[in-house]
Amino acid sequence: MKDDSFRKYLFISLAGALGIILCIVFFFTLFRFQQVMDGIRTLENILMPFIYGAVGVHPQETENLREEDMQWLKEKAKQPKVVAIGEIGLDYYWPEPDKAIQKKWFIRQLSLATQTGLPVIIHSRDAAQDTLAILKDWQQDKTAGVIHCFSYTKEMAREYLAMDYYFGIGGVLTFKNGKKLVEAAEYIPMDRILLETDCPYLAPEPYRGKRNQSGYIDYVAQRLSEIKGITKEEVLAKAMQNAKDFYRIL
Repeated sequence: MKDDSFRKYLFISLAGALGIILCIVFFFTLFRFQQVMDGIRTLENILMPFIYGAVGVHPQETENLREEDMQWLKEKAKQPKVVAIGEIGLDYYWPEPDKAIQKKWFIRQLSLATQTGLPVIIHSRDAAQDTLAILKDWQQDKTAGVIHCFSYTKEMAREYLAMDYYFGIGGVLTFKNGKKLVEAAEYIPMDRILLETDCPYLAPEPYRGKRNQSGYIDYVAQRLSEIKGITKEEVLAKAMQNAKDFYRIL
């Protein structure tokens, strides 16, 4: 989330009337970390203790990273409301930053996860094979991991399941052209699925193309229930337990 006014709207939208009882906020760049954590503390003070943070630098923001930034991230990861390293990974949709730079800082932030023991939130866009190769190399030292906004094939899901990863499933599951993800979701066990929004992007049908918000998670749960042949309530309950297990939230 880059738009501060929308972030404020999002926080307001998380009121209990929407049924949201756990939310993880990723931060995108180093300088936004304090804004996010200040917001989380503010929300705690108005009886919204269900919001947690993750620390990490998105692949599109790695161009100017320095080694000293890793020590800064490591210190921030010690804060009590920080529950993961992320989102980190590879994004080849745009030509920059250079792939080598993205790989360098992806690997370096994975080592940060190893040092802190925190789970990782993986961003992978148009970079399936390189992401998989790096995570296979990291397997011996890995913590728990989720592939954020999973958008690859059933075959790729099989590879990640073999390494005990979780899968973030969001609004794309409801799209008419989301057949590939539907096939993957049919294959992935329910105990490996986390429900996501990727606010403000990827709003589910019938809000596709509009700003996403956490209240729309219900539409994703409904579609997943149809795919799995269980009730929406069962999907929501299991996804909640999965999230608590993954982020180690009691």
